[in-house]
Amino acid sequence: MPKNTDTPPASASPEAQRLGRPLSGWRLKAYTIIFEADTRAGRAFDLGLIALVLFSVLVVMLESVAAIDARFGELFNVVEYLLTAIFTLEYLLRLACVRHPWRYARSFYGVVDLLAVLPTYLALLVPELYALVDVRVLRLLRVFRVLKLSAYVAEYAMLAQALRASARKIQVFISVVLMVVVIMGTVMYVVEGPANGFTSIPASIYWAITTMTTVGFGDITPKTDLGRAIASCMMLLGWGVLAVPTGIVTAEMTAARRDRPATTRSCHACLSEGHLPEARFCRDCGAALPPYQRE
Repeated sequence: MPKNTDTPPASASPEAQRLGRPLSGWRLKAYTIIFEADTRAGRAFDLGLIALVLFSVLVVMLESVAAIDARFGELFNVVEYLLTAIFTLEYLLRLACVRHPWRYARSFYGVVDLLAVLPTYLALLVPELYALVDVRVLRLLRVFRVLKLSAYVAEYAMLAQALRASARKIQVFISVVLMVVVIMGTVMYVVEGPANGFTSIPASIYWAITTMTTVGFGDITPKTDLGRAIASCMMLLGWGVLAVPTGIVTAEMTAARRDRPATTRSCHACLSEGHLPEARFCRDCGAALPPYQRE
């Protein structure tokens, strides 16, 4: 059995060390199921939560359809209260099974978990809000539950890492694009003028942005031959502009996947962590390890 020390083992994940992985008892079992997805129970828990999150968001969407809500409104209310109770219990269990609950409560996923249940309680506890604003504004905040999905898919973490690594490059790219649209918007204001709908430089910059991004609402269009030639160049330039951020993020995701450390596993028998992918037996209790799942 793992030694009962005051600190998590060095092989524990950064999240386990930050939140404080329990050392023994029911809290350790609950932590293994709720926070660790490499066990059979942990995978089942995550899949069940994903299904509940998607179902709850579907209920919110159906409630926004007047004909469906008029027919099944009472059923939707019962389902919503039941789902809120389940998500509340999950949130309380997460706080109870870590040794530093305040750290989890202040984390991104802790805030998301709170937002997943808070709107329903606000609508119950503050009925006066019905007279001030449409109550559906509060109830629609339940779509924050969809953010809970990112806690159960490793690719979300990889995407976030790639976006952080790409932040400076994308900022430089956006600054160049802004300079281009400001210059081209000003040029189009001079070329077309208020008579052709380019009433001001900000309005012309708006046209340049919609043209550069290939959106083209059509509310402002050039009328002169020179203006149409400039617009054609900007449309062609927009194709290349759209591809640049995608290439930057894709390159960073490839680098993150290449540099990602090997996934470690947990023993189902003694719950010790840090076993390498090639390990077949637990180094602490000798039990057979589950097969390594390659990404």
